[in-house]
Amino acid sequence: MATDINKETLVEMVANKIGQTKKDVEIVTDAIVDVITDALHQDRKVTIAGFGTFKVTHRDAREGINPQTKQRITIPAVNTPKFTAGKRLKEAVRSQKAANSTSAAEASAETGTGEAA
Repeated sequence: MATDINKETLVEMVANKIGQTKKDVEIVTDAIVDVITDALHQDRKVTIAGFGTFKVTHRDAREGINPQTKQRITIPAVNTPKFTAGKRLKEAVRSQKAANSTSAAEASAETGTGEAA
């Protein structure tokens, strides 16, 4: 299983890919996050072609039940960020998933156990 990528790892990977210093890439990464955050705060949509769209969705206030006391409560309205993957990102994830499934099936067939090795 692959390991997760945090900000530090992402910065290092991008720096190596484009031949820039980690410090410079970190400055750009922080600026991108700040610009997206500010745009969402202003209720603006941010679209990065092929990657995806960041936008704000609104959830109305609603009634709920406190599971501990069984008392009715009002859950307040809230704005929340939402990300929708773009076509290229979806296709990349799907093709990776399909490749992993094929590899597991092939390993299962090779071992004859019905389970992936």
